[in-house]
Amino acid sequence: MAEPIQGVCLTNDDLTLLYDLSTSIHAIDDLDKMLRSILKKMNSVFDIEGASIALHDAESQEFYFIRTAEEQHNGADENMSQMRFSDDYGVAGWVYHNKQPVTIPDVSKDDRYSADLDIQKDFITRSMICVPLKSRNEIIGVLYALNKRSGLFTRKDSLLMEILSGTIAIAVENAKLYGNIKAHADNLEKENLRLMSEVRDRFNLQGIIGSSPAMKRVFELLDKVVGTMTTVFIQGETGTGKELFAKAIHYNSPFKGKPFVAENCGALTENLLESELFGHVKGAFTGAVVDKKGLFEMADGGTVFLDEIADMPHTMQTKILRVLQEGQVRPVGGNRYHRVDFRLIASSNRDLLEEVKKGRFRDDLYYRLHVFPIVLPPLKSRKEDIPILVDHFIKKLSQKFKRPKARLAPPALELLMQFDWPGNIRELENEIERALTLAGDDKEIKAAYLSEKIAGTRVADPAASAENVTLPEAIERIERHMVTRALQAAKGNRSQAARILGLTRQGLLNKINRYQINA
Repeated sequence: MAEPIQGVCLTNDDLTLLYDLSTSIHAIDDLDKMLRSILKKMNSVFDIEGASIALHDAESQEFYFIRTAEEQHNGADENMSQMRFSDDYGVAGWVYHNKQPVTIPDVSKDDRYSADLDIQKDFITRSMICVPLKSRNEIIGVLYALNKRSGLFTRKDSLLMEILSGTIAIAVENAKLYGNIKAHADNLEKENLRLMSEVRDRFNLQGIIGSSPAMKRVFELLDKVVGTMTTVFIQGETGTGKELFAKAIHYNSPFKGKPFVAENCGALTENLLESELFGHVKGAFTGAVVDKKGLFEMADGGTVFLDEIADMPHTMQTKILRVLQEGQVRPVGGNRYHRVDFRLIASSNRDLLEEVKKGRFRDDLYYRLHVFPIVLPPLKSRKEDIPILVDHFIKKLSQKFKRPKARLAPPALELLMQFDWPGNIRELENEIERALTLAGDDKEIKAAYLSEKIAGTRVADPAASAENVTLPEAIERIERHMVTRALQAAKGNRSQAARILGLTRQGLLNKINRYQINA
């Protein structure tokens, strides 16, 4: 069935060629294989005897052939790959300098044609289409279709060549960039390992991961407070890792050799909480058969972390305030005070000042705790960290499950980026563990392995309404949509958006320019 495009009907073979090209463009690690396949398919679709590509060397101002699709023999391929000619020579020179395609029905009647470029002994050029390969900023070469077997080249042939040339130009440019990146990959990997080692040595992150602006501000605050005994208050939603940050502060402090003890103030009754924190003497209550030190004494010289302190009963708040003011504790049932010296880190998932205003938290204790506040951003406010968090969890869980590290499919990552994560990092880790479990031996974590609540964030498929458009138009619509979504998810960070899409940064810039996306 034919499809109309600019008044021209495309056959199924035409559409297949366009589809094959669009789906193989990302195979930049095997450019020769991709080009050989495309040029070979051009022979049958265009009904021609040969097709070839000549790239432009801006430094030497020359063209050079990189590949031909017709069967090679008599050393033709080797000759073609070595042949270079001036960029103002022949039809290629005219196309390059005029920046427009040309169709020549009979080359013997066209002064721009030179027979010197017919490399193969048994190949004589009679007719051709030559179109420029346009990248974002320049013409990087030309694409030839040679010798129509029957009849003359048509408007449809010329139009298809122009469509192909744009996509091939992107593929070639991406391949060049890929080659440059690959040449430096080992050095970059070593440098990355060195920098990661520096970060671990500096913060001993204790599982904390993030490179977003919000997390950089948190790390700056950590850097300021780790070397002191200052009281720290950490505020953050459930699942943001408040205890991890408390541990990072302690284990990077000069007191890291001393104890770190933690207690959740909302997990115990008032009596049990008092006994845990202050200790008790033998016979203080039923079951107190021996003297027991409380956490404040056990942490002497180290750190006490009181999690969810807003849940602490009002009477316990008064006793905690006395400890902070006097530096002494009295065990439950005892009549002697014990000197204690510790650093206090407290946390809450609620705004303590609001709790003070509502009369649920003592204002004097609030000011004792609020010496050095750190507010942890929720995951929905730092979505640019999701890709590196996911990579960390996949690596961690793969080791736990003793299986090869899986790869997250781009559509699955897009869904993860769209979700708001009310349970924050803890919820994200649980989602990745679930997806890995469902994936089993599959080396790719697909969108189908994500839970329904995540899959429910899927946006409408931009190709769903493409029934009455051409394949190139549908491809353009999908690419524009995915690039826009990636830029939004990365909050305009083009390097991060490129990683989300599986593109090089230059490849992303090409698409932004091509589709005139405001980013």
